[in-house]
Amino acid sequence: MAADDRRTTDEDGHDVIDPLHAAVVTVSSSRAHATAEGGDPDDPGGDVIEECFEAEGHEVVVRELVRDDYAAIRTAVRRLAARRDVDVVVTTGGTGVTVDDVSPEATASLFERELPGFGELFRSLSWEEVGTRAMASRATAGIAIDTPVFCLPGSKNACRTACERLIVPEAPHLAGLATSHRVGTEEQTLADYDGE
Repeated sequence: MAADDRRTTDEDGHDVIDPLHAAVVTVSSSRAHATAEGGDPDDPGGDVIEECFEAEGHEVVVRELVRDDYAAIRTAVRRLAARRDVDVVVTTGGTGVTVDDVSPEATASLFERELPGFGELFRSLSWEEVGTRAMASRATAGIAIDTPVFCLPGSKNACRTACERLIVPEAPHLAGLATSHRVGTEEQTLADYDGE
């Protein structure tokens, strides 16, 4: 079902897309390596994200696994954000402070508009759960190719907190607002952004 067929308005008259079609990208070199070797690695963060979306009637239409690599992350997120059947992209993993934690940089390079409030709220909620360690999280969010993109840590608890308390409640509204200018026009595709 196309986004226009799922577009409604909320009580304030703002565009909402509901149910959402989500894409989940798990960033993990070790899991990507296991998959390349023919294994079937577990993906607890991705599982939690899918569970949270589906619990509220949304659908995860694609899940991908990429290594901790700037280009691989950026390419996956860019491709998924441009898909007509994806309303929101959520990444999990690679938001810490080690040298290979590059998810925030890779995703933010695609942002047309940042959503700084997401990171602020997420770290505030994390403070309640993990105390001062919350400052090490570089979770971020923004709009890329008219699609809300959220960049989360890899832990199950972090994914659950972010999805249940922030992303799933607000993403239908964000997706509606980010695409409201498309109503009645041809949707943009990845080809429109090849001039970077």
